[in-house]
Formats: sequence, C-alpha cells, structure tokens
Amino acid sequence: MPLQNPPDWWMFELELSEHLEDRMDDRFFNEVDLRIMIDDADGIRVGSRIGRWVIETTHNDDAWEVVVEPDERDEVIVVITAYKVTPW
Repeated sequence: MPLQNPPDWWMFELELSEHLEDRMDDRFFNEVDLRIMIDDADGIRVGSRIGRWVIETTHNDDAWEVVVEPDERDEVIVVITAYKVTPW
C-alpha cells in the first residue's frame, strides 16, 4: 500500500550515498530491494538532523529504516543509509 500523503519530494529520483553503497553488501540488500522498501513505506518521520527524514518500512519481514535527505533544488533524494531495526 502506498504511503498516505507523501511529501512533495517523494517522487524525486534516488541518489545513493557512498556510505549507503558501502553498507549494502554488509546488510544484505541491493538497490532493487531499497527501491521496494521505499515504495512500500509504512511511515515517515523527521530525522535527527535538519533536512533528513526516516522512512519506516520492512524488508524480508523485518522492520527497517531508510534515512534520506531530499534535495529540492536538484530534485533528488539522497539516500544516506538503511538499516534493520533491532529491538532493545
């Protein structure tokens, strides 16, 4: 189910950060998985840094978070990182 009331930048092209690319193999996902996680987002919230957002989603039946930084000038979403949410 698509995210209800997504932000204006939601449909911008994705740009993968170097940090993310370094982590993808270690965390067992690829760009296709990432795009599916974003398309299937359950929610979105303001991130801990100004200009960043956290997309709440799932991957392989586990909760994941994808940290993004929209660049409205260039109309891209820079994907900073993605990680499995671990219970405390």
